[in-house]
Amino acid sequence: MIPRIAETDTIKDLYLEFIEALKNDGFEGDLNPDYANRVVLATDNSIYQILPQAVLYPRNVQDLVRIAELAELPRFFEVVLSARGGGTGTNGQSLTDGLVVDLSKHMNRILEINPDERWVRVQAGVVKDQLNAALKPYGLFFAPELSTSNRATVGGMINTDASGQGSVMYGKTRDHVLELTSVWLGGEVWSSKPLEEAELNEVKAREDRIGEAHRVLDDVFTEHGDLIERTFPKLNRCLTGYDLAHIRDEQGRFNLNSILCGGEGSLAFIAEAKLNVLPIPKYSALVNIKYDSFEASLRDAQALMEWGPTSIETVDSKVLNLAMEDIVWDSVASYFPQNEGEPAISGINLVEYTGDDEAKLREDVDALCRHLDSVSGQPSASFGYTVAYGAGEINKIWGMRKKSVGLLGNAKGQKRPIPFVEDTAVPPENLADYIMEFRKLLDDHGLAYGMFGHVDCGVLHVRPAIDMKDEQQETLIRTISDGVAALTKKYKGLLWGEHGKGVRSEYAPEFFGPLYPQLQRIKGVFDPRNQMNPGKIATPAIEGAELLKIDAVPTRGQQDRQVPEIVREQYDSAMNCNGNGACYNYDPNDAMCPSWKGTRERIHSPKGRASLIREWLRLMAKQGINPLDEASAIRGSRGIAALPAKIRNTLRRNKGEYDFSNEVHDAMMGCLACKSCVGQCPIKVNVPDFRARFLELYYGRYLRPMKDYLVGSLEFMIPTLSRFPAPYNWAMSNTLVRSLMRQFAGMVDSPVICTNSLRQGMDERGIEWATPKMIESLSESQRARAVIIVQDAFTSYFETQLVLDLIDLLGHLGFYVMVAPFMPNGKPLHVHGFMKAFSKAAKRNARMLSELERTGVSMIGIDPSMTLTYRQEYADAVEGPLPKVSLIQEWLSGELGRITLERDLPTGEHKLLAHCTEKTSAAPSLKQWQAIFEALGQKLEIISSGCCGMSGTFGHETDNYQRSKDIYDLSWRNIVNKQEHRGQLMATGYSCRSQVKRLDSQSLPHPLQVLLGVVSQKG
Repeated sequence: MIPRIAETDTIKDLYLEFIEALKNDGFEGDLNPDYANRVVLATDNSIYQILPQAVLYPRNVQDLVRIAELAELPRFFEVVLSARGGGTGTNGQSLTDGLVVDLSKHMNRILEINPDERWVRVQAGVVKDQLNAALKPYGLFFAPELSTSNRATVGGMINTDASGQGSVMYGKTRDHVLELTSVWLGGEVWSSKPLEEAELNEVKAREDRIGEAHRVLDDVFTEHGDLIERTFPKLNRCLTGYDLAHIRDEQGRFNLNSILCGGEGSLAFIAEAKLNVLPIPKYSALVNIKYDSFEASLRDAQALMEWGPTSIETVDSKVLNLAMEDIVWDSVASYFPQNEGEPAISGINLVEYTGDDEAKLREDVDALCRHLDSVSGQPSASFGYTVAYGAGEINKIWGMRKKSVGLLGNAKGQKRPIPFVEDTAVPPENLADYIMEFRKLLDDHGLAYGMFGHVDCGVLHVRPAIDMKDEQQETLIRTISDGVAALTKKYKGLLWGEHGKGVRSEYAPEFFGPLYPQLQRIKGVFDPRNQMNPGKIATPAIEGAELLKIDAVPTRGQQDRQVPEIVREQYDSAMNCNGNGACYNYDPNDAMCPSWKGTRERIHSPKGRASLIREWLRLMAKQGINPLDEASAIRGSRGIAALPAKIRNTLRRNKGEYDFSNEVHDAMMGCLACKSCVGQCPIKVNVPDFRARFLELYYGRYLRPMKDYLVGSLEFMIPTLSRFPAPYNWAMSNTLVRSLMRQFAGMVDSPVICTNSLRQGMDERGIEWATPKMIESLSESQRARAVIIVQDAFTSYFETQLVLDLIDLLGHLGFYVMVAPFMPNGKPLHVHGFMKAFSKAAKRNARMLSELERTGVSMIGIDPSMTLTYRQEYADAVEGPLPKVSLIQEWLSGELGRITLERDLPTGEHKLLAHCTEKTSAAPSLKQWQAIFEALGQKLEIISSGCCGMSGTFGHETDNYQRSKDIYDLSWRNIVNKQEHRGQLMATGYSCRSQVKRLDSQSLPHPLQVLLGVVSQKG
């Protein structure tokens, strides 16, 4: 029996006192000193892990003022504060052992858009893609382009002075900041913008911290201008953090924002920003160029700049090969053909052109293409290219490039490419030579690596592969960092060219030399006691204030290595999460992690849940508990023997006895088990898998709720219930029964069983059960056109007509249809952690399906979630080859050539809402639906949508009912109720159709039902 898992790092009394003072002061946001929130916010996208004392989620500017005012009181002088946005930093910028102040949860509103003057005012927690989606109707966009744009916040971009693709043309975040509203230590709220001399003198005359800061900064620029000129390199990316070179702008105005941009929260809290926005270019093209070596692509990039592109990005073969294994490749493969006789692609350059004159753009692209044709076949030249026109196609390729950061984390083996020297910048003309030396440094230490980046401005992202769980390999962080720092100095570049300094700030004194004391002077004005994100960029010149060191900050690897290797292997998808944050995707019309979108709580994200599982495993290891042994013991024992202990533990839990497992449990129960994380996370973090393993062990200690037994047994009971459906249907429709069920069974409701049985419908159509013996009796012509429908409980018993419609459709198309006898699939058991029962059900079902498969007849399933279980969850439960059960569209798209229709079919236009699991775990199948519809004379549009919020029985459960509705409201409700969609929408998922009927009183057909209507119409 697993003992209580206690947290091992308690909160210091000083911080509890600070939190209590905030409550008393009227703090309106969320105060989270719980261990789960602390663990989840202990990591970002770096190699580091630092446990904060608590997490604060301010609701508004006044909450920030409350925090800053309290921190200025003498009794709280030792309180440390660190601002946080999207948590995508690669250098530990927002990590702290003090208080994390996360502005992304509540302070995420777009406050004002002025399309005429081309500016926007936003709160710091607004996500970049969120902002651009709001600007798009006005034909405008916020220019700095990031690979993390779907989760990076504006506040985070400002604090790291972020830039990315296209920075040669568009510059950095700083170049687009018009005004900043910041909250300073002590609670002052200041609006900063470029100041003319008279305005500056007025501010300098103030007798407060704001006045002093302006005086000091002006003095630094005046007194050390020549030294600043010599020290700061002339690079497109310039320098992030305390940018002394731009205290005065090109017009000679004083601009405090040049210091705040890139300040990493070490000077003040950025609360709001007024930003310059630009017109979206009307036309765009992307030339995708292939090379037989990465060096060739680097050396050619400089020559390509002469052809006047907007930007040039490069990707090496390592990243490209990982992309080929990801869901993203399905959308871009045609742009990177591997033609017969060509060498392997070892590097690519993506050359972008944008503009408002289409003829001029095409002329420029054609000129580049003629050049490429003329040099093709020459040594070190490119050997082929493709061209994409239009934002729709181009964004697919940029989507692949944007995934590079995460994809590198999905390399095989224990050594994973990690960020610590990955955003160096050198003059573009030096880049190829610099990278050759960089590669030699890594090769000399036997390190593999992946590379991608912005070759047009001399920035390349290089991630060496190191197993940070190995203490010896961890020492390479120092060796490689020192070596790369020396190389950047040799080639007149920067160690930190794009992603900020963070923990790497220890190199600042050497780089700035005699200017570093001036940085300390600036820090001391804003933050005299070193409370604001200490150890980053610069420290005030006070005793005990030191910069962090790259090998003296706790790392993820130091925590992870405490988990035994055999356990790490079983929970590998949680262990391998690299914190890239792709699951924080803001887009409500994207399937990724509906529970995160519905709650905006980081514990309810794949990254958060992976963090909690890792800590849970670590704490168990410290207590000498092996979860694999515990799982074996649970599966081998009789449940009744453990019942007394479970009752005692449950009573203690209900009385408030602490167990970290309960916090993990709360996070896991918010998961819809939709598996979008499996398909969309570049690391393939599989929450439903480790969630099921966790629940098995958790309920080895605590009593299960009744709903779990109801849901888990439904597949087994429903064949019996369906024989006499009236009593069950009456109970599910009775107000009193539903009230009792909600209160005592944890279920809000349940769908009713169809009164028209499948057996009766099959008899009417002359359809037989599929058995090996029956299939042997088929004629050769029948067998050649035979197909077997594999049942699932939901469609066979709750949507019986759908199964019959599929039979009719396939009959119209000339196929010989059979139906496999019903057998429980087991997925509900897996979702709720009944692992022993699931394994038994999976093996039994797999045996029957394997026998049918050996007849050579294809098998298809109707519901995507249940069907994909045969190739996903069954893989861990069934030994040997898995039976192949295809999605309808996977099989039917391959049979289109065999379909003959006697007449022309009426045309029509339709729109498909695909199931989350289907579109993330079987992405090519959506195009297969389109191919099927096209073959039958129909036009099909795939609608971008998030999750419907139902996901099996999730939305039927009492605890999840409101969350299910919230998730539905984010995306589906708007789509379903759009007037232009009326009569055209279809949905492939049973749970999706059920949710629409339940919450919007509309019935959406399955696409096969629409096709049946088309082919069965009389000519």
